[in-house]
Amino acid sequence: MDDIFVGRLMSSPVTTVSADTPAETAAELMLEEGISSVVVVDDDDQLAGILTSTDFVAIAAADESTGTLSVADYMTADVVTTTANESIESVADLLIEHGIHHVPVVDDTEGVVGMLTTTDLTAYLSGIEDPTPARAPS
Repeated sequence: MDDIFVGRLMSSPVTTVSADTPAETAAELMLEEGISSVVVVDDDDQLAGILTSTDFVAIAAADESTGTLSVADYMTADVVTTTANESIESVADLLIEHGIHHVPVVDDTEGVVGMLTTTDLTAYLSGIEDPTPARAPS
């Protein structure tokens, strides 16, 4: 797996919102697109944070309404990131180390260029296994 890089498995383009987007709007966008996170960007399209479905679970558990609050009220601002040239093995270690499921893929000049998730890694790994069942001896 050392020779497989993030750029090969990442999802791109990434769905983004601004920090002042109403949280309810972000939730609706995630449902419409069938995604479990949105990247929060600033006015220069640079990474400002991430909002995930796990954040909405915390909101529900706290019995809070998303109607009056913005993405900035719930997003994680200290985001763990990676680059497209990083090996997926090192990113898998990063996911485990930080207990996260989403890693924005960033580039110094282009900003956020993709997203790598545990779902992406699982889909890749499931393709490695030979799906052909072993034959019984004749």
